[in-house]
Amino acid sequence: MNRYEFLTVDIADGIAAIRMDRPPLNVLHNAMMADFNAALESVLSDGKLAALVIRAAGKAFSAGVDVADHSAEKVGEMIHQFHGIFRRLAATDALTIAAVQGAALGGGCELACFCDIVLASDRAKFGQPEVQVGVFPPVAAAMLPLQVGLKKAVELAALGAAIDAGEAHRIGLVNQVYPASEFETAVDNYLAGIRKLSRPVVRLAKRATTLPARQQILAHLQQNETLYMQELMQLTDSHEGIAAFLEKRAPQWIHG
Repeated sequence: MNRYEFLTVDIADGIAAIRMDRPPLNVLHNAMMADFNAALESVLSDGKLAALVIRAAGKAFSAGVDVADHSAEKVGEMIHQFHGIFRRLAATDALTIAAVQGAALGGGCELACFCDIVLASDRAKFGQPEVQVGVFPPVAAAMLPLQVGLKKAVELAALGAAIDAGEAHRIGLVNQVYPASEFETAVDNYLAGIRKLSRPVVRLAKRATTLPARQQILAHLQQNETLYMQELMQLTDSHEGIAAFLEKRAPQWIHG
């Protein structure tokens, strides 16, 4: 097992596991995201890997990206680090699997749902609350229309709606839902099924299935980065929302 400051990494029988270890909420700040990118760079360099599973310690999968890292001084580095994770995930032919035992919100929801397969506890919930603090989720806005359709994607990304695991499964955001008491065992059994398959065949089948979607999502993400940095971050409301969250008060929108 390899240990980073905020992650642990283990590889066995063709499957790599990255476990986020910043409990209880696994909030992704710039240092943790730098760890994530380094771990992905190392793990995904193995061209024979069948799958990568992302798990989490604590009660939440991840409550998202640290709001403090959305400040004017840090947002450029935050976007670079955070979106680097998705570009690395998109580049691999290994199956990417999220094991979501608790809340996956904001950037945590993006991280989970960007994976090829999402396995959820029945206690999990999913949501993109970014609009409530004056920003929008660029990754979710790029991937959700392909995953759940345009209307539901707009509701999730533009209104900040949150849904439980059952609803996430119904709309196609989640592959499997397991009882919380059986979750870790169920995930291990799912991975055992993958280990019975030919690794190169799994990789080729994943590539054949996802390649057009991967290209479309990455192109959309590039457009969203420009929109985020050049338009959103010029709004007074975006900075007010972030300040209000950090100061634990209601935002005073000026709608501009």
